[in-house]
Amino acid sequence: VGASGAGKTTLIKLLVRFYDATSGRILVDGIDVRELAQRDLRRRVSTVLQDVALFTGSVSENIALGREDLDEDAVRRAAEAVQAASFIDALPKGFETDVRERGSNFSAGQRQLLSFARALAHGGEILVLDEATSSIDRQTEQQVQRAIHVLMENRTFVAIAHRLSTIQDMDRIHVLEGGQMVESGSHEELLARGGVYAGLYRLQYQAESPEVLGGLPVRQF
Repeated sequence: VGASGAGKTTLIKLLVRFYDATSGRILVDGIDVRELAQRDLRRRVSTVLQDVALFTGSVSENIALGREDLDEDAVRRAAEAVQAASFIDALPKGFETDVRERGSNFSAGQRQLLSFARALAHGGEILVLDEATSSIDRQTEQQVQRAIHVLMENRTFVAIAHRLSTIQDMDRIHVLEGGQMVESGSHEELLARGGVYAGLYRLQYQAESPEVLGGLPVRQF
């Protein structure tokens, strides 16, 4: 987490080698990512972005992304696991329904669930979410959150989030500020510290009931 421009997305781009680090290094299982073939690295890392990339074709084809080893059953199982199957089955042709350019015939939440089904079907060991819930409403977010917990099972899970509610149960939260990591810990530890994370939390929830923020130590900004 961190303010815009803190360097969150840069880290993700370095992880998947959209570009390489000029100093320092990123390790996956102890191996510098620059020593891995890009094809192998990107098979291990599934990325879900805020702007979901859907293409013209069927819903099933968008989930399978042309992989011949993903049959209809595998595609359905992935959709069911992330709670996307119910809305897909309600479509005129179900999984064979055509997707318009950039998925314009689906809501933001539906597009996100399709991207989760795609990530699950492809089985990457590392799952990265970059602001994946920032463009959906609160009601849809609850459904998406349940899908995220399915995706987290048996994976290394990295999430960049504007909504702090989406990352509160992470094992460790890293707080970036000005390109540097300034805090690291669990949600409870960072709140108790009363630093940058606690300040972000207070700003985000200041409009909610006093019980949410009562007794929270927060550094003044």
